[in-house]
Amino acid sequence: MLARLDGDVACYDTINNTLPTIHEILDVIEWENVTEIFHLGAISDTTCKDVELLHEHNVRFSIELFKRAIEHQIPVTYASSGSVYGHTCEGKQYRINPLNYYAMTKAAVDMWVEDNVDKFSLVRGMRFFNVYGENEGSKGNQASPYYKFRKQARETGVIKIFDNSDSTYRDFIRVDDVVTTMIECKRESGIYDVGTADPKTFTQVAEEVSAETGAKIERINFPISLQGKYQYFTRAQYAFTELLS
Repeated sequence: MLARLDGDVACYDTINNTLPTIHEILDVIEWENVTEIFHLGAISDTTCKDVELLHEHNVRFSIELFKRAIEHQIPVTYASSGSVYGHTCEGKQYRINPLNYYAMTKAAVDMWVEDNVDKFSLVRGMRFFNVYGENEGSKGNQASPYYKFRKQARETGVIKIFDNSDSTYRDFIRVDDVVTTMIECKRESGIYDVGTADPKTFTQVAEEVSAETGAKIERINFPISLQGKYQYFTRAQYAFTELLS
């Protein structure tokens, strides 16, 4: 979570904090000095099966934070996720159809915001699509294909992609464009897609990295553990630039 305090920005780490519970963070903030909140913290591991942990960090904390924002009438911009759409991006249906517990938590928070939107001075949920960019090393297995493929190319000279990568599309958006959108968004309260609306296949990304590095591309079997929980096509309903004007 980022809070703007009298022009300065303070960062509160809700995952690796030193306080006994994440909720105690809310008790030490001087809310009268906060002029804007950017809430980004969450457990974003789409393979996490610890429902209680996900609920505590992704749902309960977010709602408690938003209650403080409502009480003190502080504008909020927060991170949602394109994962809430599940398989419905293909065909442009765009229904809430989460395929994993992480996506369920994002959908739950969005629903709470929609039910309470009139109580906020301003609240904007940003449904990030597939973000990539610098400094992804700490993301582990949740790092973007751009990062993973470059790392593989550098370390082994071989980029490994799933055997269905020709037909798996992602709406990749640079982190710089995400930050710009959050800060410069001109829209009123609501929940918005943040992507390019121009998806690429995993094969295309691998070929880009291969052309840069000279690495070979190797196909591997799609993991059984991801079957039924994996989005094969993501695309924002519009380009992020529409939110800037």
